[in-house]
Amino acid sequence: MSLRNDYSGPFDPDLGLADFSRQALCHLGREYLLIGHLQDRVGLPLAIQSFGREALLELSIDEWMGASPIYSRRMQRALGFEGHDVGTVFKNLQLEIGAPPQFMDFQFRLDSPEYGEFWLPHCGALLDVEPFGEKQVKLMCHNIEDPTFDATAAATNPRMKMRPIHRPPRNPADRTPHCRWSVFIDEESVPYTQHPNLPIVRASKLASIPIELPDESLEPGGWADYSGPFDPGFQLEDLCQRALLAVGQEAAVQLHLLARAFMLRIAQRHGDAAAGEIGRKQWTGIAALAAERLARAFAIEGDGIDAIAKLFQLHPHFYPRSYVDFRVELTGPEAARISVGDCPAFEEADDYSWLAGLARAPHPALDAIACAVNPHARCHPLESRAGLAWEVIIDRGSEPQPAPPELALARLSRGASFELEQRRPLRR
Repeated sequence: MSLRNDYSGPFDPDLGLADFSRQALCHLGREYLLIGHLQDRVGLPLAIQSFGREALLELSIDEWMGASPIYSRRMQRALGFEGHDVGTVFKNLQLEIGAPPQFMDFQFRLDSPEYGEFWLPHCGALLDVEPFGEKQVKLMCHNIEDPTFDATAAATNPRMKMRPIHRPPRNPADRTPHCRWSVFIDEESVPYTQHPNLPIVRASKLASIPIELPDESLEPGGWADYSGPFDPGFQLEDLCQRALLAVGQEAAVQLHLLARAFMLRIAQRHGDAAAGEIGRKQWTGIAALAAERLARAFAIEGDGIDAIAKLFQLHPHFYPRSYVDFRVELTGPEAARISVGDCPAFEEADDYSWLAGLARAPHPALDAIACAVNPHARCHPLESRAGLAWEVIIDRGSEPQPAPPELALARLSRGASFELEQRRPLRR
């Protein structure tokens, strides 16, 4: 079987992530993690516009504390490294959207199972916020990171702590590494109490959704899991194809869990209507940015309907397929049909989900994905016997749609144009 290194070839309606090579899945995993990290660059400014700047602190903390302990344990199970020591936390940090590789360049030193340190020679989040002044730097690097770092650590061990050795504001202004933290187990401490929203998010179908994996890798080489010793130089290139399929799907679960925790907290404070509206706009902005990045990363060229169909197939917001029963097929030279069958994504007990907004009406997130390739594309809802369906049409006689304003928020981050790279060869 010939596996794809990109998606430059013809559109395949039956294509799945398992059809990609290890090299391609490494690229995809890094893209998914960065895309998930950047969704706050859209959601939080929208919340500030609606509720004032004081909303930034609360929403940032509650969102991450309501999701990261869940997805941390999921990734541990998926890659076989469940544990209660510092090395387990470090493995989590190497595989989560709060620390997307390269953009957040975490480096590690593990001294013992009970103590280690990490530092960031390059922190993309810091570089994003420094132009806004010292107050905003302290808000992120002190007020937000203190509780959210401890919540992530406590998912592995309720007596584990993360404490700064030094952190921004930087003095001198060009100081590197940008920050340095100690991570340790304090057996004398009171066990950490997790956020009250955590059980609400954990009760969702998404939180416990299984992912679908082949019985074995379709390409030789790499680790079957991460059950071995912690490796401070770990890269996705260390993993086998099957394990990389797990990472990509778990990254998609992570971003959906963060969106759920974000919308839940908005609803609790400001009502369901506000949560739905901000969630819709957040999805639109990050969906457009994700489409732009994936088109570049996977050599998807041209402005035809096949390029649009490829982007929908690869887009992380429609994974994992065990949660979102998503399909794309070409129906004409300039038309495609997108459908989402009855699936767990539409069986949640609430509407705190981007996907809950896919009613039988045009949705700006779908147009945003299609227009990343062709501004003349339009997505129209169709009647469907089961689930939901849309027709994507390239209408070259229509006025081109402008980029959604929410995309401009995403592009304010350096991460929007950050070039991810393969830093070393695949492990044999």
